[in-house]
Amino acid sequence: MKTTFQNYILLAFLSFAFVACQKDDVLPPQSQAEFSASATTVKVGEEIQFTNTSQNATAYLWSFGDGTTSHEVSPRKTYLSSDVFLVSLVSTGAGGSTISNMEITVTPASGFTVEDEENLTEGIAVQFTNTSLGATSYTWSFGDAANSTSTEENPTFTYTTDGTFTVTLIAISAAGQDTFTQDVVIGSAPASIPELYYIALGDEFIRKLTLDGTGSVSDVVSIAGKGGVGLAYDDVNGKIYFSDFEVYPNGNIWRMNLDGSGLEAIATNIGDPYAIALDVAGGKVYWVDDDGNVSKANLDGSNPQIGFFNVSNAQWRAIALDVENNKMYVYDVNIEEVYSVNLDGTNPQVIITGNYGYALMVDTVNNKIYFDDQNDDLLKVANLDGSNIQTVDANGTRIYGMDIDYDESKIYWSGRDSGELYRANLDGSAKEVLKTGIASPRGIFLKK
Repeated sequence: MKTTFQNYILLAFLSFAFVACQKDDVLPPQSQAEFSASATTVKVGEEIQFTNTSQNATAYLWSFGDGTTSHEVSPRKTYLSSDVFLVSLVSTGAGGSTISNMEITVTPASGFTVEDEENLTEGIAVQFTNTSLGATSYTWSFGDAANSTSTEENPTFTYTTDGTFTVTLIAISAAGQDTFTQDVVIGSAPASIPELYYIALGDEFIRKLTLDGTGSVSDVVSIAGKGGVGLAYDDVNGKIYFSDFEVYPNGNIWRMNLDGSGLEAIATNIGDPYAIALDVAGGKVYWVDDDGNVSKANLDGSNPQIGFFNVSNAQWRAIALDVENNKMYVYDVNIEEVYSVNLDGTNPQVIITGNYGYALMVDTVNNKIYFDDQNDDLLKVANLDGSNIQTVDANGTRIYGMDIDYDESKIYWSGRDSGELYRANLDGSAKEVLKTGIASPRGIFLKK
């Protein structure tokens, strides 16, 4: 009996020992690396929240695919370049380590700014500055009627009309693209202030009068030693032409930039050149002289045709062109006649007789010709055939320069003897004195 009980005790002990040995040999559970992301496609600079859902882990190693790492449980991450990045999480616990991976696509972040965007106007280039991140190429669309585009990084673009335009920038990389849009408001171009250029022969200057009501005058260029009366403007190329009869027979036709720079003689050795007229579209400059010649050349003075129309004993003072009708009009102070002539010098016709003066102006809109008549001290207007002569002004001053503002239906003229510049309606009404005290004003032109 005692032996039996001892056997039971021994058996119980052995059983306990066996169970105890079994408990000592049990391994800890394996870690399970798992995580999620707030987004798997983001832009450069956009933050991602990674959320760690690993099991049976106590330590973590994140690798974000761009060379950066973290040991945080659930880190935040921002990428500074565009690419596809492999994010890895190694979770480690008592039972070992496991790894989990996820791809994150990072696209460029598109954006731009507009220089001086509160003051944009038509006709002035707009500067766009690209602020995109992570892109390798760009496509711009400016939202105008022509659907203009650009692939420059920082383009400029000029809008030809006012309005609101939607500008689109697509920033592109190998990993994708991003689009940014912004409306730009283009205002109307401010109305330019007209300026009246004139020769002040007594002061030996070409000057300009700003027509803003202030009477402001500024010098354009000195013409000392270059006395002349003819003045014309090439508004396409921004060039001023003027005549110079200071030394007979070595007169000149001069050309310069609008600001007076770049002065050059394009025609020389002319016998007292007076008035000048331009056919800019045809590329020609015309002038008349005291030797009965009407001459022309290319706008740069090349290919001169001296005296392609000539009248013996004529002393020409004025010339005006009607290019649309292939006509020019020239005025003689000796024989006292106004001629209508084809632009090639053919078919001359006397349309007005018994008048002498110094200025002609063709009104191509209303088919009229303006001229000064020094026999009667009048400014007159007639039909292009010389009929229906009417008086515009009876000031009595010699006139060397006239111009017409068709937008306002106004005629401008100079008064040599009065020392004044004038403006009036085309019929002479509402006359204004624009400037007084000018030393012998001669040729003029209006710049708008």
